[in-house]
Amino acid sequence: MSSVSSVGTTSFSQRLIDFLDRIEYRRLEGYGEREHAFSLRYEAYVREGMIPIGFEKRLTDDYDHADNGHVFGVYMDGEMASTIRVHYASPENPHSPTVDAFPETLRPEIDKGHIVVDPTRFAVHPSVSGKHPELPYITARLGFLASEYYAANLGLASVRVEHQAFYRRLFGMRPLCPPRQYHGLKKQLSLMGIDYCAVRESVIARYPFMGATTAELNFLFGPSRSPLETVATAMFTGRVEPANLH
Repeated sequence: MSSVSSVGTTSFSQRLIDFLDRIEYRRLEGYGEREHAFSLRYEAYVREGMIPIGFEKRLTDDYDHADNGHVFGVYMDGEMASTIRVHYASPENPHSPTVDAFPETLRPEIDKGHIVVDPTRFAVHPSVSGKHPELPYITARLGFLASEYYAANLGLASVRVEHQAFYRRLFGMRPLCPPRQYHGLKKQLSLMGIDYCAVRESVIARYPFMGATTAELNFLFGPSRSPLETVATAMFTGRVEPANLH
């Protein structure tokens, strides 16, 4: 993950706001777009030593088809540069990749009636990884926006130990339990989390690009749209005042 140590928080935050002009978020529902994301995941995970080289050259699982999850592509200058998957677990549908991997920590939260937002399968295309330090922040933003839309109590990150500092710096996340094996990956992942409502205002104050309009939230996480509606409303960048949904 990238570091902001060489620049001030204010100047880097402005760079992130400016970088959004080059970005389009898409919820991937068509076969071709989703396969593109699965291939991008595969390339990134192989490069990081997270999975073995495979014949199909794609990384997908049953969670990609769950009713309580979405797969997103982050397009930079018209090309898919990164992807992330976001689930929301609730008493009505308590399953998500990370909830199922850390049940003793997370199921009690859901049993209390809490909403848990679970971003996973974070992957940046190897051709742009390292060239654009803004991209991991722009991609991680989708998990934060999902927490806003679904009124989450708990926001999660399942990450390698060496990536904990990124999530601690950006969201104020803290480790919730020791690392463990995670759905067949070759490296262990740690579980991090935040009380979303407690940190929401401070995160947006520090990084204003994390704010979103109600229109953007509805576009990203609301009911599926027809192809014509999707084309007509495809680009939202969150450049105006954040919605006040709570």
